[in-house]
Amino acid sequence: MKHTLTLLLLSVGLTAFGQASVAYYPFNNVVSVSSNADRAFWVDARVQTNTVFGSLSTTFCPMVNVVRKEHINYYTGLGIRANFLNGIDNRDVLEGYSLHIGARAHVPFVPNLRVAVEIAPYSRKDLKVGVLQSFLGIAYQFAKKPKPL
Repeated sequence: MKHTLTLLLLSVGLTAFGQASVAYYPFNNVVSVSSNADRAFWVDARVQTNTVFGSLSTTFCPMVNVVRKEHINYYTGLGIRANFLNGIDNRDVLEGYSLHIGARAHVPFVPNLRVAVEIAPYSRKDLKVGVLQSFLGIAYQFAKKPKPL
């Protein structure tokens, strides 16, 4: 219920931005809000949703579409993960870095819905510990409505 409400609030708020997109990765409990993922360059922000206020780990990722085809986009980008709650008790806000490699494929018969698949090696800020993350989810690309005549 919490995830459904989060997605609903984000989607309603994003319609005002026109060509933004929202994605949900249910196996990782991550909600992503991004600019138009169909453009050559776009920006993505990801928030963990499996905690209330224990951690607000947010990943900011500028992305580049390497290959853009009619029904699928392949992209890559670097991410910076930060937790702004760490500043409250004088810990470092920066948590680590990631490299994102993925694809967003159009779903037949639903023009703005996409399946998102991604692999993302992640390392702590000291580069001593790393993990290979994988993401599987759905993304919805909001489209600007045509102006009335």
